[in-house]
Amino acid sequence: MREREWPDDGELVVCTVQNVRDFAAFVNLDEYDGRQGLIPISEIARGWIKYIRDYVREGQKVVCKVLNVDPERGHIDLSLKDVNEHQRREKIHEWKNEQKAAKWIGFVTEATGVARQTLEEQFYRDYGLLYPAFEDIVATGSESLDKFNFDAGVKESLSTVAHENVKVSKVTITGTLVLTSARPDGVNVIRRALRSAQPKMDEVEIDLNYVGAPKYRIKVTAPDYKTAEKAIEKSAAAAVGVMERAEGTGKFVRKQKSG
Repeated sequence: MREREWPDDGELVVCTVQNVRDFAAFVNLDEYDGRQGLIPISEIARGWIKYIRDYVREGQKVVCKVLNVDPERGHIDLSLKDVNEHQRREKIHEWKNEQKAAKWIGFVTEATGVARQTLEEQFYRDYGLLYPAFEDIVATGSESLDKFNFDAGVKESLSTVAHENVKVSKVTITGTLVLTSARPDGVNVIRRALRSAQPKMDEVEIDLNYVGAPKYRIKVTAPDYKTAEKAIEKSAAAAVGVMERAEGTGKFVRKQKSG
C-alpha cells in the first residue's frame, strides 16, 4: 500500500507495459496497485517515431513522468521521453528498496503479530516511503524508534530487522519548492531564490531540479537524517526568504525520503 492512491503531477513512477498500440502504450503503475496509465506516442521518445515497438514492448519495466491525473475519469497521462537515464536509475533503485522494505515489514508482522497496516501507515506518515524508516533506525537507533507509537517488542523486532538488512552510507531526502512572482523580473527573482537554496555545507549535497512551473524539487544528500533535515530546512528557508523580500510567494512542501 501507499499513503496516496494516486500519483502527483511531475512524479516519477515505475510501470509495466501491458499493451502497445500504434498510437500509444498502456501501462500499469506498479506502485499504485496497478492503476493503468497511458503513454501517447508523442511522449514515447524525442523525434519522429516510425514504429512504437522499437521503443516499448509488452512486459517491459519503464520509468515515466506523470503529466496529468484525473481521478474522476480514472485517467493517468504519462511521459517516457521526459525521464533521463539518471532519473530512471535512481527511481528503479528506490523502487527496489521499497520492495525490500515491504518484505522486512512482513518479517516484523510475523514475529510480533502487529498489523502490517499499522507499520506502513506510521512509516508513510513520517517518511513518505518505507525503506527510509529502516535506514533511520540503523542511523539513529533509539532516537528514531522512540518516536514510533509501538510496544517494546515491535521496536525490538524493527531494530533487529533493520540492522540485519540495511547498510547506511548516505541518506537522501526531498521536497518541493513552490515559487511565484508577479514582478516583471519575476524570472530573475526565482533564479536568485534558487541560488540561495544551495548553501555550502560540509558533507551535504543539494540538488535543485525544475519540475514544472511553479515547482522545483530539492534533493539533499547527507551522512544522516538529522544533518539532511537541517540542510533542507535551511535551503528552503533561504529560497522562501528571497521570494518574500521581493514581494513574491514561496512555500516548501516536504514529501519523501529515500536511500
